[in-house]
Amino acid sequence: MRPLSFIFADQVARLGHSVGFIGAVGADDFGKCLLDRFEADGVDTSRIAQVEGIATGVAFVTYFADGSRRFIFHMGNSAAGQLPMPDADYFANARWLHIAGSSLAAGGRVQEACYQAVRLAYETGVQISFDPNLRPELLGGEEALREVCAPVVEVASLILPSGPEAEILSGVEGPEDACQTLLDRGAAYVALKRGAEGCAVFSADGVIPVSGFEVEAVDPTGAGDCFDAGFVVGLTEGLPLEEVGRLANACGALGATKQGPMEGASFRAEVESFMR
Repeated sequence: MRPLSFIFADQVARLGHSVGFIGAVGADDFGKCLLDRFEADGVDTSRIAQVEGIATGVAFVTYFADGSRRFIFHMGNSAAGQLPMPDADYFANARWLHIAGSSLAAGGRVQEACYQAVRLAYETGVQISFDPNLRPELLGGEEALREVCAPVVEVASLILPSGPEAEILSGVEGPEDACQTLLDRGAAYVALKRGAEGCAVFSADGVIPVSGFEVEAVDPTGAGDCFDAGFVVGLTEGLPLEEVGRLANACGALGATKQGPMEGASFRAEVESFMR
């Protein structure tokens, strides 16, 4: 798998699958922290550039008493904008490319690299998974969001939206109708995230609701990326769709139980024990 999401990549590796990341970090302690984590968990870092003199991109998260969050991104002048452009050779043995909407919304070279990766992956028969992960802080307005996401949505085999994200992407009201519209437009699967209630998996065979797992949520940041990783891993392993949804729900639930976006990514044995 060749993702452009740090948390997704780490969760895939911890589930026991081969995964590499395309991106860039600064030659600073933030960058070292990320690279050390990847190397410890077995993520391929050969396509991660270390950039001298420019800081690693960061996001600050503000938590409110009602459970809502606000993100402040420092990406524009960060090392993230110096990532290497994807090349066809890197997709030779890949089965999936994962793209997050927040990367698309970063604009500039990051957006250009996402589009190039999608084109190369599609041309070589690699399936594309897409988490809209829409961030108004980076790109405002529904029409602008749809326009930026369109080149990925058009070729994605798997779309992993929340209800509001599905409505924005499809331009259709109602989460279920919106997901069905995305399916009708070409996606093989649409996994509707329902938070504590689990998910609903849309495919040509119908809709499968999959119950969630009850946990004490400590920090929801990153839980969606863990869900994405579990879903793609489940599809890669050829699990029945209901089991794919259960694996994704378990990863997402565990992702919310620890403070820190990457700290909830769990190893396969932990996930399987939790599911039992």
